[in-house]
Amino acid sequence: MAGTPVMPPGLGAVKSMASRHACVRMYHLGFSCVSYWMIVLSIILSLTVLYGQVPSVQPDRFVIARVKYGGGGDWYSNPTSIPNLLSFISKRTGVLTADKEAVVELSSPRLFSYPYLYLNGHGNIKFTDRDVQQLRRYFEGGGFLHADDNYGMDASFRHEMKRVLPNSEFVELPFDHPVYKSHFKFSNGPPKIHEHDGKPAQGLSLFLDGKMVVYYTYQSDLGDGWEDEDVHNDPADIREAALKMGSNIVIWRLRGGQ
Repeated sequence: MAGTPVMPPGLGAVKSMASRHACVRMYHLGFSCVSYWMIVLSIILSLTVLYGQVPSVQPDRFVIARVKYGGGGDWYSNPTSIPNLLSFISKRTGVLTADKEAVVELSSPRLFSYPYLYLNGHGNIKFTDRDVQQLRRYFEGGGFLHADDNYGMDASFRHEMKRVLPNSEFVELPFDHPVYKSHFKFSNGPPKIHEHDGKPAQGLSLFLDGKMVVYYTYQSDLGDGWEDEDVHNDPADIREAALKMGSNIVIWRLRGGQ
């Protein structure tokens, strides 16, 4: 059944740590605080070497940065979605999360402070030339983007990503990919949250040098499922499936994105 918890071995030995200097509350994650810090430090060091700056990462709080883009599309859509997802992740996985999202423009130097980006919307997406160059550098430095089709952004998003990664093509991830079992089990890929065109939900990806740098949930609409219950009146099991899938993407990323 979609969203069945996956219990990694050795979890009993991992204890919760909640002080300011704690790395992350790691029970249920199946990897140690040491390995978490290795991931964080490798990201920080790679970005520092490439760009000569240390990102302002708050080490004991995971945050999702929403991309503010041009072109007229509603980059700000689903305003309750990310806070709800962060809260769910904190409660159900033990990862210490921020209370709310960050917002960042692709042209901002602050982009390199956020290893995890989220982009969604209904309308047109347009990147400036500087956006394109900087997002490419961000991916080269180890950054990751979850793009979530909120219906209406697909054509422009694919066009802009082709500018960013001209040699990469979207490919559908196989259902046995680790992102579908990093914490909860999804046997058939991402869940279908809203009808859209009636097509099956797909998890598409872009790779750079063999590493997945973009995960694109198409015809799924996870963000709508993360919203407050009274926004779309989605059934409880649909909302939970959306939140579990969102959690999986985050946990997969925190484990190194392999």
